[in-house]
Amino acid sequence: MPTTPPAPSAIRTLPSWLLGRAAARGRALVADALAQEGLKMWHHVVLAAVADLGPVAQAELGRSVLLDPKDMVGVLNDLQAEGLVDRAPDPKDRRKNAITITAKGRRLVARCTEAAERANGTLLAPLSDAERTRFLEMLTRISGVS
Repeated sequence: MPTTPPAPSAIRTLPSWLLGRAAARGRALVADALAQEGLKMWHHVVLAAVADLGPVAQAELGRSVLLDPKDMVGVLNDLQAEGLVDRAPDPKDRRKNAITITAKGRRLVARCTEAAERANGTLLAPLSDAERTRFLEMLTRISGVS
Protein backbone atom coordinates (compact mmCIF):
# COMPACT_ATOMS: atom_id res chain seq x y z
CA MET A 1 0.00 0.00 0.00
CA PRO A 2 1.50 3.38 -0.93
CA THR A 3 2.47 5.72 1.86
CA THR A 4 0.38 8.85 2.01
CA PRO A 5 1.80 12.12 3.27
CA PRO A 6 0.81 13.13 6.79
CA ALA A 7 -2.12 15.42 7.25
CA PRO A 8 -1.63 19.01 8.38
CA SER A 9 -0.76 19.19 12.06
CA ALA A 10 -4.11 20.83 12.89
CA ILE A 11 -6.05 17.69 11.92
CA ARG A 12 -3.71 14.70 12.19
CA THR A 13 -4.64 13.99 15.82
CA LEU A 14 -8.41 14.41 15.40
CA PRO A 15 -10.21 11.13 16.11
CA SER A 16 -12.45 11.67 13.08
CA TRP A 17 -9.44 11.98 10.77
CA LEU A 18 -7.68 8.98 12.31
CA LEU A 19 -10.85 6.88 12.06
CA GLY A 20 -11.22 7.89 8.43
CA ARG A 21 -7.64 6.85 7.67
CA ALA A 22 -8.10 3.54 9.49
CA ALA A 23 -11.40 2.96 7.66
CA ALA A 24 -9.81 3.68 4.29
CA ARG A 25 -7.01 1.22 5.04
CA GLY A 26 -9.52 -1.39 6.23
CA ARG A 27 -11.70 -0.94 3.13
CA ALA A 28 -8.66 -1.34 0.88
CA LEU A 29 -7.57 -4.53 2.66
CA VAL A 30 -11.08 -6.01 2.50
CA ALA A 31 -11.60 -4.93 -1.13
CA ASP A 32 -8.36 -6.69 -2.10
CA ALA A 33 -9.41 -9.84 -0.21
CA LEU A 34 -12.85 -9.84 -1.83
CA ALA A 35 -11.34 -9.29 -5.27
CA GLN A 36 -9.47 -12.57 -4.79
CA GLU A 37 -12.92 -14.19 -4.54
CA GLY A 38 -14.14 -12.26 -7.59
CA LEU A 39 -16.44 -9.96 -5.63
CA LYS A 40 -16.65 -6.19 -5.20
CA MET A 41 -17.38 -4.55 -1.85
CA TRP A 42 -21.02 -3.58 -2.52
CA HIS A 43 -21.72 -6.97 -4.05
CA HIS A 44 -20.47 -8.58 -0.84
CA VAL A 45 -22.55 -6.25 1.33
CA VAL A 46 -25.73 -7.00 -0.61
CA LEU A 47 -25.07 -10.73 -0.83
CA ALA A 48 -24.39 -10.93 2.92
CA ALA A 49 -27.58 -8.97 3.62
CA VAL A 50 -29.61 -11.33 1.44
CA ALA A 51 -28.08 -14.26 3.34
CA ASP A 52 -29.25 -12.67 6.60
CA LEU A 53 -32.63 -11.31 5.52
CA GLY A 54 -33.76 -13.42 2.60
CA PRO A 55 -36.14 -13.85 1.12
CA VAL A 56 -36.31 -10.08 1.21
CA ALA A 57 -38.08 -7.46 -0.86
CA GLN A 58 -35.68 -5.59 -3.12
CA ALA A 59 -36.68 -2.18 -1.71
CA GLU A 60 -36.27 -3.37 1.89
CA LEU A 61 -32.86 -4.79 1.01
CA GLY A 62 -31.77 -1.43 -0.38
CA ARG A 63 -32.93 0.36 2.75
CA SER A 64 -31.19 -2.15 5.01
CA VAL A 65 -27.78 -1.55 3.43
CA LEU A 66 -28.36 2.13 2.56
CA LEU A 67 -27.86 1.61 -1.17
CA ASP A 68 -29.60 3.81 -3.72
CA PRO A 69 -32.31 1.88 -5.62
CA LYS A 70 -30.63 2.48 -9.00
CA ASP A 71 -27.35 1.08 -7.67
CA MET A 72 -29.18 -1.84 -6.04
CA VAL A 73 -30.62 -2.88 -9.40
CA GLY A 74 -27.15 -3.01 -10.93
CA VAL A 75 -25.66 -4.98 -8.04
CA LEU A 76 -28.56 -7.45 -8.08
CA ASN A 77 -28.29 -7.84 -11.85
CA ASP A 78 -24.62 -8.75 -11.43
CA LEU A 79 -25.31 -11.16 -8.55
CA GLN A 80 -28.16 -12.81 -10.45
CA ALA A 81 -26.06 -13.14 -13.62
CA GLU A 82 -23.44 -15.01 -11.55
CA GLY A 83 -26.08 -17.33 -10.09
CA LEU A 84 -25.60 -15.98 -6.57
CA VAL A 85 -29.16 -14.73 -5.97
CA ASP A 86 -32.61 -15.37 -7.37
CA ARG A 87 -35.08 -12.56 -7.96
CA ALA A 88 -38.76 -13.46 -8.28
CA PRO A 89 -42.13 -11.84 -7.59
CA ASP A 90 -42.72 -11.60 -3.83
CA PRO A 91 -45.49 -14.07 -2.90
CA LYS A 92 -46.80 -11.54 -0.33
CA ASP A 93 -46.99 -8.71 -2.88
CA ARG A 94 -46.59 -9.64 -6.56
CA ARG A 95 -45.71 -5.99 -7.40
CA LYS A 96 -42.40 -6.42 -5.54
CA ASN A 97 -39.37 -8.58 -6.14
CA ALA A 98 -38.19 -10.99 -3.46
CA ILE A 99 -34.48 -11.74 -3.39
CA THR A 100 -33.11 -15.06 -2.15
CA ILE A 101 -29.56 -16.34 -2.00
CA THR A 102 -28.60 -19.48 -3.91
CA ALA A 103 -26.44 -22.31 -2.61
CA LYS A 104 -23.59 -20.94 -4.74
CA GLY A 105 -24.16 -17.52 -3.14
CA ARG A 106 -24.03 -19.01 0.37
CA ARG A 107 -20.72 -20.71 -0.37
CA LEU A 108 -19.29 -17.44 -1.71
CA VAL A 109 -20.53 -15.45 1.31
CA ALA A 110 -18.79 -17.96 3.60
CA ARG A 111 -15.49 -17.64 1.70
CA CYS A 112 -15.78 -13.83 1.59
CA THR A 113 -16.55 -13.66 5.30
CA GLU A 114 -13.35 -15.57 6.01
CA ALA A 115 -11.39 -13.36 3.61
CA ALA A 116 -12.77 -10.18 5.22
CA GLU A 117 -11.93 -11.52 8.68
CA ARG A 118 -8.35 -12.21 7.58
CA ALA A 119 -8.10 -8.70 6.11
CA ASN A 120 -9.40 -7.20 9.34
CA GLY A 121 -6.90 -9.33 11.23
CA THR A 122 -4.18 -7.65 9.19
CA LEU A 123 -5.66 -4.23 9.97
CA LEU A 124 -5.74 -4.94 13.70
CA ALA A 125 -2.45 -6.87 13.84
CA PRO A 126 -0.67 -4.12 15.82
CA LEU A 127 -3.14 -4.64 18.70
CA SER A 128 -3.12 -7.37 21.33
CA ASP A 129 -6.21 -9.56 21.68
CA ALA A 130 -7.36 -7.52 24.70
CA GLU A 131 -6.78 -4.27 22.82
CA ARG A 132 -8.77 -5.56 19.84
CA THR A 133 -11.70 -6.46 22.07
CA ARG A 134 -11.65 -3.07 23.78
CA PHE A 135 -11.17 -1.21 20.48
CA LEU A 136 -14.16 -2.97 18.91
CA GLU A 137 -16.29 -2.23 21.97
CA MET A 138 -15.38 1.45 21.75
CA LEU A 139 -15.93 1.62 17.98
CA THR A 140 -19.33 0.03 18.41
CA ARG A 141 -20.29 2.62 21.03
CA ILE A 142 -19.17 5.66 19.06
CA SER A 143 -20.55 4.40 15.73
CA GLY A 144 -24.05 4.03 17.11
CA VAL A 145 -24.24 0.45 15.82
CA SER A 146 -25.99 -1.95 18.15
